[in-house]
Amino acid sequence: MGGAVSAGEDNDDLIDNLKEAQYIRTERVEQAFRAIDRGDYYLEGYRDNAYKDLAWKHGNIHLSAPCIYSEVMEALKLQPGLSFLNLGSGTGYLSTMVGLILGHLHRQRIPRFPAPGLSAELWTLRILQAGQQAGYLIMQCLLHASSSVCTRCPSLSPAQGPFGINHGIELHSDVVEYAKEKLESFIKNSDSFDKFEFCEPAFVVGNCLQIASDSHQYDRVYCGAGVQKDHEHYMKILLKVGGILVMPIEDQLTQIMRTGQNTWESKNILAVSFAPLVQPSKNDNGKPDSVGLPPCAVRNLQDLARIYIRRTLRNFINDEMQAKGISQRAPPKRKRKRVKQRINTYVFVGNQLIPQPLDSEEDEKMEEDEEGEERERGETQKLEEPPQNLLREKIMRLPLPESLKAYLTYFREK
Repeated sequence: MGGAVSAGEDNDDLIDNLKEAQYIRTERVEQAFRAIDRGDYYLEGYRDNAYKDLAWKHGNIHLSAPCIYSEVMEALKLQPGLSFLNLGSGTGYLSTMVGLILGHLHRQRIPRFPAPGLSAELWTLRILQAGQQAGYLIMQCLLHASSSVCTRCPSLSPAQGPFGINHGIELHSDVVEYAKEKLESFIKNSDSFDKFEFCEPAFVVGNCLQIASDSHQYDRVYCGAGVQKDHEHYMKILLKVGGILVMPIEDQLTQIMRTGQNTWESKNILAVSFAPLVQPSKNDNGKPDSVGLPPCAVRNLQDLARIYIRRTLRNFINDEMQAKGISQRAPPKRKRKRVKQRINTYVFVGNQLIPQPLDSEEDEKMEEDEEGEERERGETQKLEEPPQNLLREKIMRLPLPESLKAYLTYFREK
């Protein structure tokens, strides 16, 4: 499945093509796609195919076509702070992109530091104090909201909390290990990790048709395998009222919204072809074993403080960049290299027909255009500098112990 858009030279080029074809339609989805390089989820030796609009499979490892993931991300209508369940989570590529959207509840307005005359040490102390106080308040709200919506934070539902929930279930244990390796690599090595407030996905091994009956429900659910009609209701009840389920059923990628306890609205999105869900195997008692989903655990205070401090610094950086007039929007679509086609004419030399190139004014104009584009590319490359990880730079300049700096950077080496 795929082939709806032209192949890209790299990840950004692929995203440009998906935008041009209207598969990616919102800025939030575009940012997530640009932040995660699809090629990083391919095995060595297969990366050349990463930026084609095609599905890829090697053993148990599978990636859907980019146009499919684009439609899924748009149809889920993801919002920060929601809970998400990925049925057939595979490599974790989709779950990681989803995590970039779920993680940040809103841009908090904070005091502007450093104020005039405020030393770096006092600035750091006030950030740490703010982080600890915010973390303590959030913890109190989550514990207080065990049975109802917290009165201090009425915008938060008790199940989702302020940072979102991101769960995945995958049939093959080797694929779950692969997904965990790719997730660890993203956290340790990608600069995109520091540009977002990430809702880290948690993966479990199991058949998604064997989820325990007492499992919690989710705001958003996606199934990455073909769902048979007799399993449709099973999928629907995984969803909270007001939630959205996206799944392939009867060769249609379908969006289902739960409008009430027993009411749903459906809309076909795209004609697709997915491999069907694997039927669960039965144990010695003749019944399939149930699969437990990851717990919705409350974050500890130390982790909450780190999140809030990083958010505070990130907001400072955004304010500074806006004050300097530096744009943080996605890079503009790059010019494609034009392929010149030269016309040949044929002349007789003796008794032989020999092809001869025929230069025309159009050929000369094309050569001039290409030379101009080459100069533009060269000038752009000279002006471009390696991307800076501004959040890391801020943290490393703080007058803090090295161990605390390492913790604030998630022990990343770059």
